[in-house]
Amino acid sequence: MTELNQESGPKIYSKKAIWGFSIFFAPIFGAVLLRQNLIDIRRKKEANIVLLISIVFTVLTILIVNSMEKRNSSLTYLLNMGGGAILSEYFFKKYFPNDNYEYKKIWKALLISIVVVIPFVLAMIDAPKEY
Repeated sequence: MTELNQESGPKIYSKKAIWGFSIFFAPIFGAVLLRQNLIDIRRKKEANIVLLISIVFTVLTILIVNSMEKRNSSLTYLLNMGGGAILSEYFFKKYFPNDNYEYKKIWKALLISIVVVIPFVLAMIDAPKEY
């Protein structure tokens, strides 16, 4: 593990956190973490571009998955992995090429993400079943 230089700048969310949130929730969740990282280093324009790209990607994922005759959760995870890879392997590495940041804890972001997702899960459970 690389020694972290605490004097190098603000704490940021790690590449793994961004990738994980993208897979298990949706790329937009990972993008919110990456956006916060970019805002913390005063790159607001780039932060908003990353968020916009992830919104488009998430909407496209929803449209693709819902257009399938038989919904497939594997496809959702595969597309989420692709979105997470773009965020963590392209954008994260582009703006944070040196791994010398101290990382933020994910607990607050995780709690917020779960609270945001709960209504959607409940709506899916209560939704009429297609036969």
